[in-house]
Order: sequence, then C-alpha cells, then structure tokens
Amino acid sequence: MGTEIVLGVLIVVVFIALSSSVKHFKGEGGCCGGSSAPKPKKQKLSRVVCVKQMQIEGMQCDNCRKNVENGLNSIEHVNAQVKLKEKTAIVKLGEDIPDEVLVAAVENLGYRVAGVKEIS
Repeated sequence: MGTEIVLGVLIVVVFIALSSSVKHFKGEGGCCGGSSAPKPKKQKLSRVVCVKQMQIEGMQCDNCRKNVENGLNSIEHVNAQVKLKEKTAIVKLGEDIPDEVLVAAVENLGYRVAGVKEIS
C-alpha cells in the first residue's frame, strides 16, 4: 500500500515537472516572464543603408527571442529578425545607427551582445 502511494506521488511530480518544461520552451514561463507588453510593429524601411548581424548570448526560449526582437524593433529606422537557435539578430537599418545604440537596447533587456558586424 505504501509503495502505491509513493508511486502515485512520484507520477504527479513528474507530470507537473514535464508540463512546466513544455510551458518554458514555448516561452510561457520560467526564465523570462512571458511579457504581455504590446510588441512594436516591424518597420517597413523605404531604404536599407546597412545590415548588421548581432551575436546575442543569454536567450533561452522563444519569449527571449521575442523580447530581443521587440527591443530592437522599438528603435526608429530598425527592422530586426532574431534567430534563437543561431543566437543572432539580423538588423536592417534605414539610417546610420551606432552599434552602441543597438547593443544598449539588447543589454538593457538583460542579454549580452558578444559581437556586432556589418554584413552588407
């Protein structure tokens, strides 16, 4: 009888842990809070003067990716796409924007920029 109780409790604990993990990897919990802040619309640039690639460390889930993308896209004349698996952001600029502005936007969110390079 005691073994069945322990086994039942163990099954419940494993189920809770797995459901929490699924939420985490969907970006709905855990590491970054699942922000409900409205996201800025991606800006359509009339011209692209420069494209930069940023190497970003600290992103763990899709919510991290969205936070970084939204942070960059909130800068005027910036259209950014963040790739979680590659830990990069491709940033199209409609005007010359210093790297320091882009880096500050990401690092103010709690992530670390390991590098910025111009790719076109």
